Amino acid sequence: MRRSTSNKYILLFCLFAAFGCKSRKKSVTSKAVDTTEVIVTDNPVKPGAVNTVMPAKPSVDVVKLNKLKEIRTGQVDFNTFSGKAQAKLNIDGAKNDVTLNIHINKGRQIWISITALLGIEAARVLITPDTIKVMNKLQGTYLKKPFSYIYGYTSRQINYKTIESLIIGNAIPELLNDNGDLKPNNGGYVVTGKLQDLAYQLMFGGNLKVNQTFMSNQATGQTLQVANSALIQSGNRVIPSQISINSSAKQKIIQADLKYIRADFDQPVEMQFSV
Repeated sequence: MRRSTSNKYILLFCLFAAFGCKSRKKSVTSKAVDTTEVIVTDNPVKPGAVNTVMPAKPSVDVVKLNKLKEIRTGQVDFNTFSGKAQAKLNIDGAKNDVTLNIHINKGRQIWISITALLGIEAARVLITPDTIKVMNKLQGTYLKKPFSYIYGYTSRQINYKTIESLIIGNAIPELLNDNGDLKPNNGGYVVTGKLQDLAYQLMFGGNLKVNQTFMSNQATGQTLQVANSALIQSGNRVIPSQISINSSAKQKIIQADLKYIRADFDQPVEMQFSV
């Protein structure tokens, strides 16, 4: 395999395969709404009589907005994340078994170390809101690209925060906007909508944890499906330990199955990346 092709596979693997983890739901208490109505009538109330005013039922939109707010509030919040996952990768038929060590400094950096067989570190990746860097240690090569490089393989609505959310197991923030449609679904909820040219669907369980994410752009032939399962405890957070990812962009197909074997939040993390 040529060096450029190897770097491309490593980069794609980290962009589409290193996703997982989410939080325990937080309860939300809505403020009481004053539903007292003032009724004007031509018939005066007789002394001693009592008028009973039934409280107005909240509209469907209010119910939807409150539930979306509850889902947003229940997303895991953190400062740092450190996780280790075993991963099976299939890129256009090329299959590899690797181990990922993932460190996140929220909003700033995602650091990934890729270990191949026999515990040999094959590569390191550093993702920031602006750049993507890949150091192939087996071949002694280095690649630096702007973050926009990934738009050749996915929608332009994908950004740095999107990758952080998928790694932690949160719902993608931009897809939890108030314009989406929310409906009950098998004891949980399904959220559907469009974000510019991107159609999306999110499926939540009764615990308001996102189980499935589906995004598609028909104009560009790009789709991304993510399924979370097998919840485990991480401190005071509940996270999915198993993540299944299927991404396609025209003729490019990427499949990845991750299994987290360790996940820690808000611990000191190192992000060594020396070229």
